[in-house]
Amino acid sequence: MKRKQGFAIWITGIPASGKSSITRELVGKLHEQGVLPAVLESDALRSILTPEPTYGPEERDRFYRQMAQIGEMLCREGIPVIFDATANRRGYRDYARTRIASFLEVLVECPLEFCRTRDPKGIYAAADQGKAMSVPGVQAPFEPPLAPDLVVDGRDDPGISADAIVRRIRERGDI
Repeated sequence: MKRKQGFAIWITGIPASGKSSITRELVGKLHEQGVLPAVLESDALRSILTPEPTYGPEERDRFYRQMAQIGEMLCREGIPVIFDATANRRGYRDYARTRIASFLEVLVECPLEFCRTRDPKGIYAAADQGKAMSVPGVQAPFEPPLAPDLVVDGRDDPGISADAIVRRIRERGDI
């Protein structure tokens, strides 16, 4: 019996743009449809793959390559994957796109100043105090997708964004 290939959704945007809130809503909406995705959240994976992160360029290259490969393995097994990760370089997400047949890239647009006020993990405060030296959008570049499959507004209710993602994957035939 041939197993249906899983699909992947990469939710990207600068820190505190709303990626995790959208992911939580999306998981709930997919569960309602009988779809049980695996969530690859960068902070959780980083504690396993790079337990003492430096956030240097080589480490980030390796980390996001490994993250994409894990997603690819899950998709091959028929498991839908949601990547909840900034992945500040376009190439990180493009690498995943080349490895996963059904791939949807979602950009969460949100102004930096709005993200700074939200800042649930204190990332921007740490950057301002010199305690974090490579925050995407501040000291490290954030390269938005050139042609995202979907753009959502991080200031909107996360449920609105999750609904838009579900509509898009339904249009594509993933669910």
